[in-house]
Amino acid sequence: MAVDPRGEDLKEFVRADPGGPVVMLNLLRFAAGGRESYARYAQALRETFMPRYGAEVLYAGDGDQALVAEEGQQWDAVLLVRYPSRAAFSRMVADPEYQEVTALRTAALREAVLQPTRAWPAS
Repeated sequence: MAVDPRGEDLKEFVRADPGGPVVMLNLLRFAAGGRESYARYAQALRETFMPRYGAEVLYAGDGDQALVAEEGQQWDAVLLVRYPSRAAFSRMVADPEYQEVTALRTAALREAVLQPTRAWPAS
């Protein structure tokens, strides 16, 4: 199962850019021992890449017992990360320095969802 964005997916992500900021929903299921590896990845992200690309964590937390979910839909952790644009996210994942630490994320995860979201218009 894929846990990292692929080239063609990133191209489509940028091509379909509606403009403005993007909040990325991260649903994470850790591999055995993966929390420690993910913690090292998250530290590098906070210290280097989030400031460099203008990103901020809006929410990070552990999953709990699901109230409504089908089997296999419960997640170990949930993150919401805001990027100033889809292009900023794309530049980050293409950064050679980032690619050196992304192996920590890849090793940490058994399964993941990485989904861009947009705010609903104010009513």
